[in-house]
Amino acid sequence: MLLEFLYSKIHRATVTDANLNYVGSITVDRNILEKANILEGQKVDILNINNGERFQTYVIAGEKGKKEFCLNGAAARKAQIGDKIIICSYALMPLEEAKNFKPTIVQIDDNNNII
Repeated sequence: MLLEFLYSKIHRATVTDANLNYVGSITVDRNILEKANILEGQKVDILNINNGERFQTYVIAGEKGKKEFCLNGAAARKAQIGDKIIICSYALMPLEEAKNFKPTIVQIDDNNNII
């Protein structure tokens, strides 16, 4: 049996843009994605600390070093520029593997720098 567990998390990123007229997703600085072990196209949960919204979307890799967190399409309605968000990815694994697994946690400061 496989169970779903937290795989990685980007914690307290600041939304830098919201683009309603885009197909959908969240654009994230490629450097931050690499540190968090999140791949382009991967499904993620977005948790908005400011308003309590929780929703799923997929990731688009943004320009390295831009420190961008841009919600696109319908997701743009779920947060405002300046909101703090948490991005979570998950993995399926057997219980025995999960007992020893440690998720990757990337802390972000108020300027979207990795702490």
